[in-house]
Amino acid sequence: MTHRLTIEYGEDLLLSTAMGKREFEEEARFLLSAKLYELGKLSSAQAAKLSGMGRVEFLLSLQRIGISMANLQPEDAVAEAGFSRSG
Repeated sequence: MTHRLTIEYGEDLLLSTAMGKREFEEEARFLLSAKLYELGKLSSAQAAKLSGMGRVEFLLSLQRIGISMANLQPEDAVAEAGFSRSG
């Protein structure tokens, strides 16, 4: 089952952020995902999926907003260990 979150905002918000509608919505989605990841509520894979990005792109984008990508959850650590063994 999927759910949808709707956030209402006006044209004035787009003007103050100097973003277009699509850019603002992508940024809001990323920021929500990043914060949930930072709080340990989502794994990096879950946060990346919620943000609409690939996992590597999501992790590399975190530095732009000052969040460490080293916030590994147990499932991330297992994935990282598997990745390092295969490389």
